[in-house]
Amino acid sequence: MMIAMDKNTEGTTVEKGHEAYRFCKKCLTRDLLGQEEYFKNLREYINNLDADIKATEELYESRLAICKECDLLFQGMCRTCGCYVELRAVITKNKCPNNRW
Repeated sequence: MMIAMDKNTEGTTVEKGHEAYRFCKKCLTRDLLGQEEYFKNLREYINNLDADIKATEELYESRLAICKECDLLFQGMCRTCGCYVELRAVITKNKCPNNRW
């Protein structure tokens, strides 16, 4: 599986045969080009959450900005707890397992 990345993401290129595979270390699932269908259910779930448990857009984006700077983010997942950070960040009552937000 090859993950395409834009110019602004950090990643590692691994050569396998004649193909280069790039793994994005600082990407959210919404930034993983070519993986849109794979994460479609996650985005649909987030979009359909009840408003009373869902964080405001401002809070959500603030949390994700912190996650994107974290060394423990790998391909949209937190390496501390294994969650998809977009899913954890969207629920108001949730907290970062590393106490960063």
